[in-house]
Amino acid sequence: MRVSILIISLFFLVFSCQDNNKDADQIANIDVNLNIARFDVAFAEARPGDLDQLKTEFPFMFPSQFDDAFWVGKMSDTLQLQLNEETIKQFPDLKKEEEEIKQLFQSLKYYFPTFKTPRVITTTSDVDYRNKVIVTDTIAVIELDTYLGSDHFFYEGLQNYIVANMRPEQIVVDLADAYAKKYVSNAKRKNLLDEMVYSGKLLYIKDKLIPFKSDAEKIGYTQAQLDWVTANQEQMWQYFIQKELLYSTDSKLPNRFINAAPFSKFYLAEIDNESPGKVGQFVGWQIVKAYMENNDVTLAELLNAPAQTVFNKSKYKPRQ
Repeated sequence: MRVSILIISLFFLVFSCQDNNKDADQIANIDVNLNIARFDVAFAEARPGDLDQLKTEFPFMFPSQFDDAFWVGKMSDTLQLQLNEETIKQFPDLKKEEEEIKQLFQSLKYYFPTFKTPRVITTTSDVDYRNKVIVTDTIAVIELDTYLGSDHFFYEGLQNYIVANMRPEQIVVDLADAYAKKYVSNAKRKNLLDEMVYSGKLLYIKDKLIPFKSDAEKIGYTQAQLDWVTANQEQMWQYFIQKELLYSTDSKLPNRFINAAPFSKFYLAEIDNESPGKVGQFVGWQIVKAYMENNDVTLAELLNAPAQTVFNKSKYKPRQ
């Protein structure tokens, strides 16, 4: 009996690998015309007399609530000049980032055929780390001054869990996350399970869109943090069950277990001191993976599947 199960498992593993290789080959052959426009460089090199030309080339970068005097003043602003210098120093070119973004867009076209390649624009934002990337149907804006490296002096005073992902390697991860949010059904999330499964769907889409990134990078963990949640998955799950949290509507739960934070709040000193934030995202990710492995459903069907359906059909059993 055990031999038969092993043979069947190997059979499905082989065919799964073949399917993945087929997908990868098809994705790599998708044509993407990507050209990153360096607004940050253009603005750094501009003089007041160049403002009209800049506004013509990048009209959406000049909100109507700011008059020309504001932008002229910004050209000589001390902080802006320093932002320009540090950003161009860190990103003299974007060859690596451009290749990763191209792969992301190829995957988006493969899995979401209606996707249109946007115009990608880089800028600075006075280190607005809450809006590191902005995507619409036609443009994708990357605020490069939020990716200068976690030890950059601009980020002094920010908490470690925030600056940990202010690195060049996270640019394509944040873009993938922003696009995933455009495709996953954003139905009202009433309880912790809803939040978990929604986050899990986003991470599963990132599995598809940026397979060249590590799981730690996809969720914004260090490898040590990913190892911790993997090793303690069963204990975390038992905590959620014993405390009857899955269907709780307590508004504090997302901040305790879903949102980025220095640690998750189990209110147990021995766990809180070691746990990273976002453990609920990780558990939701495993639930969604189990659902996709145990059911014959497409990615499109996953996006709109109710959280309760995903959970019930996932047959999720955490491993220690």
